[in-house]
Amino acid sequence: MRVLLAEDELDMASALNDALSKHNIVIDHVTSVADAWEAANVHAYDAILLDRQLTDGEGLRLIPRLRAGNIDAPIIVLTAHNDHEGRIRGLDLGADDYVGKPFVVEELVARLRAVLRRQPLLSPDIISAGRLSFEVSRMEPSIDGKPLILPRRELLVLAALMKRVGRTVARDALAGAVYSFDAEIQSNALDSHVSRLRKKLFDLDAGVAIHTIRGVGYLLKAAE
Repeated sequence: MRVLLAEDELDMASALNDALSKHNIVIDHVTSVADAWEAANVHAYDAILLDRQLTDGEGLRLIPRLRAGNIDAPIIVLTAHNDHEGRIRGLDLGADDYVGKPFVVEELVARLRAVLRRQPLLSPDIISAGRLSFEVSRMEPSIDGKPLILPRRELLVLAALMKRVGRTVARDALAGAVYSFDAEIQSNALDSHVSRLRKKLFDLDAGVAIHTIRGVGYLLKAAE
């Protein structure tokens, strides 16, 4: 899962990044409405966490711009517990949920899962191919119902490939699903993650294969 975090408090952003990464969530952090708008137009995010107070003003004014621009990623507003007016205004403008500060990270993760489950028409929550299934909102793969435990990067690769099962995922798009935009990436790192994941799926007889589409990217589909 890749999430855009618009938060001007650097300590809060750092703490959230560390905590959410343990839940296999990639965070792109910005501090202003302008940067959030630019990032949302460049990258396809699974969700957006939007603080009310950003460096260039009120964060809520971003919501109608995103919706008018056909950016339909779920938006969760981060606001003070006693900010009832902000909660109501944010929901009226098109936010999907809100979380009051301070909050428990597990609650935020649960709310992220909840807003993702509300979009079944856009994409199914459970995707299957061969003997492999993937529950998107919980980031949980399984083979014949048995959990498949993977390192974080391999799990993110699998999530991106399963969301477009049977279709080619461009290399840049796959890297974007695995790494935040300020991460330092070694030239062969992505290939290594794909290679290890491919071997594990083969060894476990998952009934799927990851194909390399030279010069383009990768494709996961049911094995023939």
